[in-house]
Amino acid sequence: MKALVLAEYGRFVLEDRPVPQPGPGEVLVRVRACAICGSDVHGLDGRTGRRIPPIVMGHEAAGEIAAVGNPAEGSVGTAAWRPGDRVTFDSTIYCGACEPCRQGRINLCDHRRVLGVSCAEYRQDGAFAEYVVVPARILHRLPDAVSFVQAALVEPLAVALHAVRRAPLRPGDAVAVVGAGMIGLLLIQLLRDAGCRRILAVDLDPGRLEKARRAGATDTIQAKGSGTDPANGTADASDPAEEIRRRTGGGVHAAFDAVGLPASLATSVASLRKGGTLVLVGNLSPEVPLPLQAVVTRELSLLGSCASAGEYPDCLERIASGRVDVTLLLSATAPLEEGPAWFARLHAGDPGLMKVVLTP
Repeated sequence: MKALVLAEYGRFVLEDRPVPQPGPGEVLVRVRACAICGSDVHGLDGRTGRRIPPIVMGHEAAGEIAAVGNPAEGSVGTAAWRPGDRVTFDSTIYCGACEPCRQGRINLCDHRRVLGVSCAEYRQDGAFAEYVVVPARILHRLPDAVSFVQAALVEPLAVALHAVRRAPLRPGDAVAVVGAGMIGLLLIQLLRDAGCRRILAVDLDPGRLEKARRAGATDTIQAKGSGTDPANGTADASDPAEEIRRRTGGGVHAAFDAVGLPASLATSVASLRKGGTLVLVGNLSPEVPLPLQAVVTRELSLLGSCASAGEYPDCLERIASGRVDVTLLLSATAPLEEGPAWFARLHAGDPGLMKVVLTP
């Protein structure tokens, strides 16, 4: 089979490899679509430490079952699956036996692995290849109305839905989404679907804010600047949080930081009204300063949100019914062979480029 291998940092090689064979409780999936995640792009240059070469990256994927292994004792077996079944799969490989797994918090599994990740603890080849082997327990059947390309975008949607479910939202709440990248745009659609009356999106990029309006944001605020663009109503604010408080009469009930940098955290905290909730989704920086006095004296709640924990079926239904449009994120689809060029463009930050799906 063909596999796109990160041979060394900054260099991909298209290799011929043997087709892997499924073991007990596993299936072999013929990959039809695999999206390039931001974490893959960051892993290209080694900055994350979680893509140690050589590694086949890729964890946002969908395809058809090509072969089924024997059932595994004590695990979700393979009896329900047949060759030809259209599937997607969770990016997280969880054990199903540890305390977090028994509580249904599979995203916090003590033995968690992620497809396409190679770090000091483990190596798990991913789906930038014609075939990939995955445990049957992480499979999800595709509705007829969901294409392989759409299904390759379920993973980030599940991350966003998990974050929305972390917050104590009520219909009619006002919310802020700081960062209108991929996760931010999905958050906006989900918050709209949850009945939030006002959704304020903050970003540096006017192109992303335009997408935020299409996703359902009622207000868009471009950070760091001056003036207002009368053509689209986007406020160009040097202090986005102050603009949010002004527009909402004191702040939002909940804010979602989809970036994870000092400036985005500061904006998110300052945008909240007293007793508000901040959900931390992005983590571009491992450490950020916390305005502790504001959190304490205004009795704010801070919640972390990691990956997803069982949201895939709900996400697939939302895509199939049209409640969420994942194609809003899609910039291009391309053959696996063109992967290195698209990685280079994403790594360079080509304007307007968001999500690229490779089709092995």
